[in-house]
Amino acid sequence: QVQLVESGGGLVEPGGSLNLSCVASGFIFREYVMSWHRQPPGKEREMVAHIGWTGRVTNYADSVKGRFTISRDNSKNTVYLQMSSLRPEDTAAYYCEVTKGGTTYWGQGTQVTVSS
Repeated sequence: QVQLVESGGGLVEPGGSLNLSCVASGFIFREYVMSWHRQPPGKEREMVAHIGWTGRVTNYADSVKGRFTISRDNSKNTVYLQMSSLRPEDTAAYYCEVTKGGTTYWGQGTQVTVSS
């Protein structure tokens, strides 16, 4: 079955950096677009970034452009989210996502808190 396991969240001061990872299993990773989403406290989940099969095509939410970088390593079945210049408004639970066969799968999430 599809499994997505995120890691790398934590508490960071404004202006700091964090690197998130998501290890996938249960499907042919290199054949699927992968995405990161986030859900701030009390708000709806929103797309942060997604990346195509080979990693050459990426797309970002306007709010994170220039600060976040999505990448993938198909040999490790892993997608990454490098986050820099973090702001308090980036505080959220961050989720990895894949849609396979019309079904959307989510990881359990990893919490990112940006605060001084």
